[in-house]
Amino acid sequence: MTFFERFEADILSGKKTITIRDESEKDYQVGTTVQVSTYEDGRWFCELNILSVTPILFDELSAFHAEQENMTLSELKAVIREIYPDTDELYVISYQLA
Repeated sequence: MTFFERFEADILSGKKTITIRDESEKDYQVGTTVQVSTYEDGRWFCELNILSVTPILFDELSAFHAEQENMTLSELKAVIREIYPDTDELYVISYQLA
């Protein structure tokens, strides 16, 4: 699994506990541990245990999801639109540091 470098500190501190991905990245298995690296340069920085993978529509994103992402709801929606500009069907992947 990869994350933009800007999210690394939040993941390592436990402030970011979910990631929201599109259909191409929904096939993580609950109970497995994944290796995590930066999107920009592929630098490994941790392992995460996958807790759940739940479908969600863009319009269903809430302040609760934003809190789990360690941002405001408007920031979360802006980031999602930046990464997935034309996608409304998403997946919330919940995790914890291994």
